[in-house]
Amino acid sequence: MQKRKLGNSGLEVSAIGLGCMGLNYHRGAAPDRNEMIALVRAAVGRGITFFDTAEVYGPFTNEELVGEALAPFKKSVVIATKFGFDLGPGGTGAPNSRPERIRQVAEESLKRLRVDTIDLFYQHRVDPNVPIEDVAGAVKDLIAQGKVRNFGLSEAGASTIRRAHAVQPVTAVQSEYSLWWREPEAEVLPACEELGIGFVPFSPLGRGFLAGKMDETTTFGGNDNRATLPRFTPEALKANQPVIRLLEEIGRKKSATPAQVALAWLLAQKPWIVPIPGTTKLHRLDENMGAAAVDLSQQDLRAIDEALSKISIQGDRYPASQASLTGR
Repeated sequence: MQKRKLGNSGLEVSAIGLGCMGLNYHRGAAPDRNEMIALVRAAVGRGITFFDTAEVYGPFTNEELVGEALAPFKKSVVIATKFGFDLGPGGTGAPNSRPERIRQVAEESLKRLRVDTIDLFYQHRVDPNVPIEDVAGAVKDLIAQGKVRNFGLSEAGASTIRRAHAVQPVTAVQSEYSLWWREPEAEVLPACEELGIGFVPFSPLGRGFLAGKMDETTTFGGNDNRATLPRFTPEALKANQPVIRLLEEIGRKKSATPAQVALAWLLAQKPWIVPIPGTTKLHRLDENMGAAAVDLSQQDLRAIDEALSKISIQGDRYPASQASLTGR
């Protein structure tokens, strides 16, 4: 597996990471825990060194699973986790990035992950009630104490990134980015390039849609958050099939699957972009890793952009009730 550095930080990770959320959370019924631990360890054996989790996934149980799976390898992998919500006994689940809460989460995540230092600590969502300077300052203190190595932001807008970076250098920004969600290109990616910050796309396969296996007949279980997302209504799934046909067409020329083309497209955008597709299946893990070997030329990229410009993506990314938690 090729390696990449997240911006100017020097933090080196595999060119493709593993998003661990779906191992037991938010994607329908949780798979067998031991099988998911085996999957994570198989990823390590195949060269993946970058693993993404969060306290809110479960909550807490995803960190515990990742911590157990990676315990034998913790000196050779990079584990990213996140803070930013009011969880635990009496918690409301609302955004909470007060410094005392950040410190509490760090202590608890260290235990669940079975590590002495958190490699990359993201603010999961911007808290409108806490100045980002206070958030960055709290993480800066944790870095000084040796409890955290790197500071990250998730779903933050360009101005927030700049303000945070002025207090404590930001190693990585994580936001949704894929062929069918390109909003970060307007302001966030230019800010990252200017400041030397790495970028970590989550949902790089459009929550599975870009793998090319969904159509208007696809249904989602009650614990699968896609059931609530406008882009996954039967009407939107049918309307957005031209994106899949484009990926299939390119894939035939490159001997690649639609998912591999979609990930290769992300890798080709910038050398400091590291996507973190999630999966619960070993053959999908291998398929995703194979994207690193798919070469898209500048001519290929121009042709993809031209074709995409003629396709109108249907369906909002989130319901209106969740829109306030993104892009601040």
